[in-house]
Amino acid sequence: MREGVHIVNLELSEKKLQEAAEYVFKLGEQGKIILFIGTKKQAQPIVKEAAEKLGAPYMDYRWIGGMLTNFDEVRKNAKKLIDLSEKKEKGELSHYTKKEQLLISRKLEKFNHELGGIAKLEKIPDALFIVDCVAEKTAIAEATRMGIPIVAIADTNCNPALIDYPIPGNDDATKSIKIIVDAVAKAYEEGLKGFQKSKIKDQKEAEKKEQKLAEDAAADSVVAEDVAAAEEEVEKKTVAESERVV
Repeated sequence: MREGVHIVNLELSEKKLQEAAEYVFKLGEQGKIILFIGTKKQAQPIVKEAAEKLGAPYMDYRWIGGMLTNFDEVRKNAKKLIDLSEKKEKGELSHYTKKEQLLISRKLEKFNHELGGIAKLEKIPDALFIVDCVAEKTAIAEATRMGIPIVAIADTNCNPALIDYPIPGNDDATKSIKIIVDAVAKAYEEGLKGFQKSKIKDQKEAEKKEQKLAEDAAADSVVAEDVAAAEEEVEKKTVAESERVV
C-alpha cells in the first residue's frame, strides 16, 4: 500500500499468471473442463466472449447456489428447459394456449440469460476460473468443499490462501480483466489443440489396429481353408490307395 492506495506487484502478477497459464494449459491438454466465471458488470462480456470462443462453459449473470454441491439437480432442471427449448424450435408447443406459450417463452428467456452458458455442461467442471474472488465467494466455497481447483484474479481485497492459482491483478479495471482472461483462455486453447491432436492420433492408431486384426483374421481364414483343402486332398488320396489295395 502506498499513500492509502493498494499497489499490485506487476512482477509477481506476471509470475503467477505464468504459473496459472501452465496449469490451465495442462488441463486443456488432458481435455479437462474449466468453468469460466465473471458475473460483475465489467467482466461479463469478456468472460462470455472468451468462453464461447473456446466452447467452454461459463456463468456471467449470477452464481446459482448448489451449482457444484448439488450439480445433478441443477443439471436436471437445465435439461428440462433445454428439452422445452428444442420443442419450441420444432413447433411442438402449438397445443398450448397463447398465454401458456408466452409464459414458456419468458421462462426460456430467463433460463438462457441465467444458465445459457452452462446448458451443455454434462459433468462437474474440473476447475474454475474466477474474475472476482469477493463477488464469487459462494462459488469459491462450493469449489473448496468439492475439492475443485480454482484459478482466479486476486485483487488486493482477496484472500489468496483460498485460491489454488491466484493471479494478482485489478479485477475492477476492464483492461486488466481482459488481459488476464485472454491469457488464461489462450493457454487453455493451446492445451485443447494438443488434446485434439492426441485424440486424432489415438483414433488413427485404433483404426490401424482394427484393420490389422481384420487382415489377420482374413489371413487366418485363408490358412484354415488351405489346411482344410489339403486335409481333404490327403483323405481322398488315402481312400483311393485303400481301394487299389483292395
